[in-house]
Amino acid sequence: MIEAHGGKLIERCTTSEETNSNNDVLEIDSDTFSEIANISHGVFSPLSGFMNSNELESVLSKMRLPDGNAWTMPILLPVQKKYANGERIFFRYEGKNIGFIDIEETFNFDRRTIAKNTFGTDDIAHPGAAEIMKKPDLFAGGKVTLLAELDDEFSKFHLSPRKTRECFRERGWQKIVGFQTRNAPHLGHEYVQRTALESVDGLFINPVFGKKKSGDFKDKVIIKTYNVLIKNYLPNALLGILRTKMRYAGPREAVFHAIIRKNFGCSHFIVGRDHAGVGKYYQPYAAHEIFNEFPNLGITPLFFKAFFFCSKCEKVVGSCNHGGEFHKHFSGTRIREKILARENPDDMMRPEVLDIILEEKNPFV
Repeated sequence: MIEAHGGKLIERCTTSEETNSNNDVLEIDSDTFSEIANISHGVFSPLSGFMNSNELESVLSKMRLPDGNAWTMPILLPVQKKYANGERIFFRYEGKNIGFIDIEETFNFDRRTIAKNTFGTDDIAHPGAAEIMKKPDLFAGGKVTLLAELDDEFSKFHLSPRKTRECFRERGWQKIVGFQTRNAPHLGHEYVQRTALESVDGLFINPVFGKKKSGDFKDKVIIKTYNVLIKNYLPNALLGILRTKMRYAGPREAVFHAIIRKNFGCSHFIVGRDHAGVGKYYQPYAAHEIFNEFPNLGITPLFFKAFFFCSKCEKVVGSCNHGGEFHKHFSGTRIREKILARENPDDMMRPEVLDIILEEKNPFV
């Protein structure tokens, strides 16, 4: 099976009892908890902790870690005060110690520089840039260790890279394509997934569960709709959630998403039009073009451009001989409008999927 990014799957979890009687404590939110868990389970391999200033500078300017490994997104721990190098700081979430960081560096870094290099803008209308701009400009870098897992209604769908690799082996899959999503499936998604399945052994559907923007589907709706789609229509598919926030960094985030799926054991990764984009900040196929800068990434991107429902062909296609008057293009805005009006969005969803969505008074974030 494909190696983890950097050649080794990082695992920094322990069940040993750790106390913080003489250590400082940092209260964290669910997003930071997810970052710590993703580092500790190897989702973010080869990272073993939050970035120091040297790593951050290298990622922002070169899209690589100092050791040369491709890496495109900052993974940062904002803090309110300086800590001594070598100090152990415990993370507390909802009254419980869930892990710790061994401080290697506390450093200042200009937030506008982070935003402009990561998102191409420091415009606070961009959700990712807005989040960076409201954070402190002080960050702590160092290796982290996870002591406790996040336990919620979706925990059984939270598969670590070690677990997904076991699942793939048990199923006899050698070539696996990863699919990133933050939405309930429509027929366009299914078309992409089925097309990709023609050249691989299995499909890993890996929806993002975490902070999203208004208009994205709620987590429970995504789980329910994909369960029914897999049960009735998708052969050779495994569903597992990715607990992380959407960053909406367009092309940089597309590469980041590919690296994550490589760590899960995927050999291929689906990259769509305006992948991880928001508004008009990125060109439609910028997320395709950026992969030219990473020819040795170790995971094969599968690029999908235009696809639509043709009423003459009576199916979703990538191209056909019929005129545009027969073509219905997939629009997230149009789909949301139709669903809120309690209607099938131009017959672009399976009835079983739509029924689950309409069970919710408001299925959107």
